[in-house]
Amino acid sequence: MASKTLFAFLFASFLLLSIPPPSTSQNHLTSFSISDSPWRPSSNKLLLSPNSTFAAGFLPLPASPNLYSFSIWYNNNNFSGGTENPSTVVVWSATFTANASLSITNSGRLVLVSSGGASPSNLWPGAPSSGSNSNSSTSLILSEDGNLAFGDFWSSFLHPTDTFLPGQSINGTSIRSRNGKFSFSDSTSLFFNTSEQYWKIDDALSQLSPDGTVPKASGDKVYCADYGSNRTRRLKLDDDGNLRIYSFDPVERRWFVAWQAIQEPCRVKGICGENAICTTTNDGSDSTSCVCAPGFAAVGGSSSCRRKRKIELGGSDFKFLRLDYVNFSGGTNGSLLDAPNFGACRANCSAMPSCLGFLFKYDGSGYCFLHLGRLLDGLWSPGTEAAMYLKVHASETDAASNFTVLMDVLPTTCSVRIGLPIPPEESNSTARNVAIICTLFAAELISGAVFLWVFLRKFIKYRDMAQTLGLELLPAGGPRRFTYAELKLATGDFSKAIGRGGFGDVYRGELPDKRVVAVKCLKNVAGGDAEFWAEVTIIARMHHLNLVRLWGFCAEKGQRILVYEYVPNGSLDRYLFPAGRTLASLDVEPDPNGPTVIDGKKPMLDWGVRYRIALGVARSIAYLHEECLEWVLHCDIKPENILLGEDFCPKISDFGLAKLRKKEDMVSMSRIRGTRGYMAPEWIKSDPITPKADVYSFGMVLLEIVTGSRNFEMQGSLMDSEDWYFPRWAFEKVFKESKVEDILDRQVKHCYDKKVHFEMVDRMVKTAMWCLQDKPEMRPSMGKVAKMLEGTVEIIEPTKPTIFFLQE
Repeated sequence: MASKTLFAFLFASFLLLSIPPPSTSQNHLTSFSISDSPWRPSSNKLLLSPNSTFAAGFLPLPASPNLYSFSIWYNNNNFSGGTENPSTVVVWSATFTANASLSITNSGRLVLVSSGGASPSNLWPGAPSSGSNSNSSTSLILSEDGNLAFGDFWSSFLHPTDTFLPGQSINGTSIRSRNGKFSFSDSTSLFFNTSEQYWKIDDALSQLSPDGTVPKASGDKVYCADYGSNRTRRLKLDDDGNLRIYSFDPVERRWFVAWQAIQEPCRVKGICGENAICTTTNDGSDSTSCVCAPGFAAVGGSSSCRRKRKIELGGSDFKFLRLDYVNFSGGTNGSLLDAPNFGACRANCSAMPSCLGFLFKYDGSGYCFLHLGRLLDGLWSPGTEAAMYLKVHASETDAASNFTVLMDVLPTTCSVRIGLPIPPEESNSTARNVAIICTLFAAELISGAVFLWVFLRKFIKYRDMAQTLGLELLPAGGPRRFTYAELKLATGDFSKAIGRGGFGDVYRGELPDKRVVAVKCLKNVAGGDAEFWAEVTIIARMHHLNLVRLWGFCAEKGQRILVYEYVPNGSLDRYLFPAGRTLASLDVEPDPNGPTVIDGKKPMLDWGVRYRIALGVARSIAYLHEECLEWVLHCDIKPENILLGEDFCPKISDFGLAKLRKKEDMVSMSRIRGTRGYMAPEWIKSDPITPKADVYSFGMVLLEIVTGSRNFEMQGSLMDSEDWYFPRWAFEKVFKESKVEDILDRQVKHCYDKKVHFEMVDRMVKTAMWCLQDKPEMRPSMGKVAKMLEGTVEIIEPTKPTIFFLQE
């Protein structure tokens, strides 16, 4: 019974809205000790903080003259008034009757008791138990940050009411609005009646900072509108159920709202009663009003509504009224259907006697939600992407004009008659005008034909001259523009496929000058011919030993084709995995003059060749990131895009093509092509894409070069497949179990000499682990990656990569 009385007193204290400032004749205390006991409402005492910023004492409740609140408030008059408009801003309070007293007993207990009743009990909220180790010398002190503390045994910061102050820990404590209807719990959620959640933040809040931020447990922050200004602030749960941060403007001397959790106040549960619709006023404030739905009337003395005319159970005496942007989000009964059209959704609601209306979206998605049993938490909001069809009695005369959009209002306005003037009678000059127009048109047509003929003659003349002298191959002139017919002839009507990539299919071709080329037919490329030509020109100007050379392009008949130099030994993935796979099993055409096949088998890549491949790829990516005139991201680094020349010199392909695709297309394409294992976490999280995304992909390729296995192929492990993560497996083998040999490629494991190859393999593994860090800022740049592989910089012990896609 004592705890229930305490909570009743606490809820009554929250009704404190306007309290006059205390009298200047009060006895000011710096601490309340046993010598000052007892402290009664009539004692006229006031406990102040060291700089008198806060005050604590008894304040009368305006609604009940015989009730008092022991409260903490801002004492300085500069903090009075504001958007809440109280003369005293209270930040903590506890309520009890007028004949109660606050005392410190001889045993050192802080006691708040009422003299009335047969068995008085301690009403002080969260008071220490009788077994506490406090003594009679312990005092009640109000600190400058607003914390009221009784030694180390009790603190108002640990028992907040409706307000958090700067520096006060939010995590693990709860607050309740003064009217007792709303609560903020778990540092994340707002509840109505302690159980109905209507708002939740993604991570727990920790505490309010003076600079206008509220850090979260994850490291992110909530920012106020006046972030950066060190002002007096407080975080409060108001009686309307909204959580707000108030800042005090010293110039205008008023409190204003710097942040609030819910922008639409009608989103708060419990604002209106059953069958009522919450609307926001148009005066620019956050005030709301409750309106009965059409066909319903208000219940006297409450915000609920009841139906004017009942609908017979199972009868057909009803109709539907359309209420645009209206939704009833409360209640536990409802049914979500996938209706093919509006008629099917309406028929389902009509057939169910318990259906009170339905929600339908006109977007082709088939969204149909039936409201069953009760209509609670109704609101009108433009954010509602559906129309509410309310079931009312067939004879109901109420209209839904208050909830009708502009399209239905326009036909009710006055009509405007539009007429065309009577054409004038034909004059004698009509024939003359027609003759003049025809003559001018014929002259322009003839002149255009002559100019076109002259241009074609000049063009053919200079084109033939350029082909004779080979001027079209000069780098200064940019990439050569091939015709579609030339490439079709060179590739045998695109019949010699040598590979398929994420950006399109690749064919082998031979130009008239006997040069062998690789022709890539792009697909899903955005932009017009001019944009494509500009991007290709930029790509053609990138020259590096480890980049595939672009010789020309074609942009006609809706085709987008690139012409590259031919790299005879194919891509790196053919040599890494799977073991024992020969060229005969590949869906490509071999180079008759290249060393791709030796005695019917592919040559194995020894450790020296693998190291040179890794170093060459790193240098070329660093060139794209740091040395080009225009910043270039590859966005699709994988073994299939690393080609090997005649001496197994690596050459990267498909660089610069990411600019021709949207980010959404890149992600979708990568998933379809099975390269999701090479995508950095920021692609999945929709974070900004930086050069560190290429660093992550290179790290995965580097680890595959060492192991000779795909990153998604499980190696020997006891862990479940859903917990398997290739980099973590390699990290544990190398850095925890010190078994480097367990991760080496089985094809060349017999060639591994610890004295000769350990330092080289160790640098490659450590570099790969640094590249595969989850957070982009922890990964090195590609320039540093190349130096780490070269051995010119020291590589510290890496941290274990995390399974980002499982964590998210």
